[in-house]
Amino acid sequence: MRWQKVVGGCMLIAIGGGVAMPVGHAQAGRAFTTNFTPAEFAARRARVYDAIGPGSLALIQGLPSVHSSAIFRQSNEFYYLSGVVAPQAILLMDGTTRRTILYLPKQNVSRAAVEGDLLSSDDPVATARVTGVDEVRLPDLLEADLAARAGATTVYVPFAPTEGASESPDGARRRTADAAADPWDRRISREAHLKALLAARAPRLEIKDLSPILNTMREIKSAAEIALITRATQIGGEAILESMRSTVPGVAEYELDALAQFIFVRHGAQGEAYRAIVASGPAAMNAHHRAGEKVMTTGELVLMDYCPDLGYYRCDVTRQWPVNGKFGPDQRDLYGFYLGIYEAVLNAIKPGLRSQQVLQAALPQMDVILGAAKFSKPRYAEAAKQFVERYRASAERGAGLGHAVGMATHDFGGGTGLMRPGMVFTIEPALTIPEEQIYIRLEDMIVITQTGATVLSDFVPRSIAAVEKVMVGPGLLQQYGRIR
Repeated sequence: MRWQKVVGGCMLIAIGGGVAMPVGHAQAGRAFTTNFTPAEFAARRARVYDAIGPGSLALIQGLPSVHSSAIFRQSNEFYYLSGVVAPQAILLMDGTTRRTILYLPKQNVSRAAVEGDLLSSDDPVATARVTGVDEVRLPDLLEADLAARAGATTVYVPFAPTEGASESPDGARRRTADAAADPWDRRISREAHLKALLAARAPRLEIKDLSPILNTMREIKSAAEIALITRATQIGGEAILESMRSTVPGVAEYELDALAQFIFVRHGAQGEAYRAIVASGPAAMNAHHRAGEKVMTTGELVLMDYCPDLGYYRCDVTRQWPVNGKFGPDQRDLYGFYLGIYEAVLNAIKPGLRSQQVLQAALPQMDVILGAAKFSKPRYAEAAKQFVERYRASAERGAGLGHAVGMATHDFGGGTGLMRPGMVFTIEPALTIPEEQIYIRLEDMIVITQTGATVLSDFVPRSIAAVEKVMVGPGLLQQYGRIR
């Protein structure tokens, strides 16, 4: 089944049972999102009203303009509450009136003539209708609007650093902390700057942190969010499958990166969820080794951890395979053992269990697998034993399973604590043997449902036989030769 439709300047294409996605970066980036309804954003804002209560305001600032050669991408936080992708936008939510004002600049006529129209305040009634907000006004009016709300005593703003393209909360924190610590920079974050402006321009308002409220809201994903995450996983998984088919000795890591990016863009992704991790041989010991110029050789395993950013939602999938298409004897023993332990955890995940209970349920199967495992070297056997013992210790102390995925690759709510329907997370344990620079890791996308756990990335092969079967097929890299 294939259909296409033009909505708000964006062409949507649906193939088979997949999710309709915008095609064309420039056009898709300029219209209000078509991936969610205005009603879904209104429901999110209603939860903010409930959290801040009467007498409080919530203010969130979108990202500034980008240079003329860049495509604007909104921050995760602003998009989550509005779906608006225009730069220099501000959202004011009133907990007393339960109304939202969207502040947008006027259209820059000369810029629009060469880049196309942006959402603006030129036609406030039409823009409010499209976005579902209650009113659209110019940013110049915000200070007076804050002063006019005499009954408001508090304003909530995000204290946490804004999450931008290919960025997660932990990365955003590192970026801002590094700038603040640099003696030749000392820049404060944009969020801290907004707090300072509010303190000067609206001194009667107590400033509180909106970030914990938004973070809690993002823990449980809606059906529409899960549909986007599922589609992102389908695209990311296909990129890994094609990388398997295209891997032969002599191919460089960056070539698999380039191949995956082609598949991402081919299917409507607006970017990458994070920089590609393509690590062959000993390079895999650096858990975040980025795809580089290293040429892959026979006898090595290559690890690929890569996914797209699709409509502000992401995935996180990892697979590992032999460069020459066949696992060697020791690779079969170690990878096969690891896979058994990994799937024991994967199969134990269920709604209503805590992460500690999942690990406790998986341990008996782990012990069986460990008892049956055979290795060529004592150090391999010891590494396998320690791998299981680490899980046993995690089960005793109640450690988590992995990390949440959503708008950020390292998102909020998932992999720790109670497994609740709507949580999306990954598991990614690593088996390491430092003495021989051996590193084995897989990662899958898991959605907790009312009745079970769905592994969205299950279609990407994990077993030795299935991986080797995929690698027999011809790859795209071999069909498109290098420029000499």
